[in-house]
Amino acid sequence: MWHFHNPVDLHAGAGSLAQLPTLLAGRPALLITFPEAAALGLQQKVAELLGGQLVGIDNSVQPNPDVSWLAGMFQRLWQRHAEVPCLIALGGGSVIDCAKAMLAPTPSGRFDELLAHLREDSCFEPDPAQLKSLIAIPTTAGTGSEVTPWATLWDAQGGRKYSLHRPWTWPQAAIIDASLMLSLPAPATLASGLDALSHALEAIWNVHRNPVSSTLACSAARTIVATLPALVRKPGDLALREQMALAALQAGLAFSNTRTALAHSLSYDITLQRGVPHGIACSFSLPHILRLAMGRDGAVDALLLQIFDASSTEQAVARLGGLLESLGVSTDPAHYGLEGRWEAAVQAALCGPRGRNFIAAIH
Repeated sequence: MWHFHNPVDLHAGAGSLAQLPTLLAGRPALLITFPEAAALGLQQKVAELLGGQLVGIDNSVQPNPDVSWLAGMFQRLWQRHAEVPCLIALGGGSVIDCAKAMLAPTPSGRFDELLAHLREDSCFEPDPAQLKSLIAIPTTAGTGSEVTPWATLWDAQGGRKYSLHRPWTWPQAAIIDASLMLSLPAPATLASGLDALSHALEAIWNVHRNPVSSTLACSAARTIVATLPALVRKPGDLALREQMALAALQAGLAFSNTRTALAHSLSYDITLQRGVPHGIACSFSLPHILRLAMGRDGAVDALLLQIFDASSTEQAVARLGGLLESLGVSTDPAHYGLEGRWEAAVQAALCGPRGRNFIAAIH
């Protein structure tokens, strides 16, 4: 028995941003985006499409949404725009995750209550009539946040990360328009693409996998392996951008049902403590984890060998490691501060909520 569920209304293809007014259906909306969106012309595209329907713009989102500034944004948004029914998130995973944290009011209108829910893993059930809906428009191909209910929020000062996940944090709709990704610099293209590869592989070596998620993940991984090196060399190629956008979407759909696993569990401390971009922090360990995953399930082994056109575990590991190294990503744990601590780090990560999703975790 298995079950696959994803409620997000998808609109994809170059030029699909034009669907935004139809999706809003006359509702006023607030745009949440990142500071560079204005200079890149992305913010203006949305403003021109919506005209008077766009009642405000907050373009202050920084990478890795941190509770230190989320609190101010939350209170500002709910004080000024409590009656606005819809948020539009235009940006990468940080923007979309930030918008998810803004969707529900707290009784006091302060972020502290939402943060307490995250810290204590306590029940937080806002009035359904007050919830805002979310339309996610990714400008990167990697995060998958546009088709998942999870928002990763950070507390750098406290050395922690939180995962916000409620029934109301699913986006209502997502627009996947690769033409919005053409301005993404090569380093961000690489990091987001490797995040998508991590999502795809982790959906396969996952205890929650199902035939639909595995099919999506395998297709995504094969496309990323074939496409990402060329895209990093030619970031202005729209056809390559469209291939990566589709692969990232497939990977997002896959892990929306499985969640992530060991590579993500390992990555969080590396991002917090060393500032390594999320996609790099997730991907450097993939060859090591691939070796751990093999031999646990014949169907999983077959998919992993297929992705890398390999006939053996060692060949698959070598090809994955070679791909990462060719993209300038070291696969040496010591490079990430784990010299002499690799095995201990793996064992600790296996005990985390995401680590327990790994096919070789002990339950």
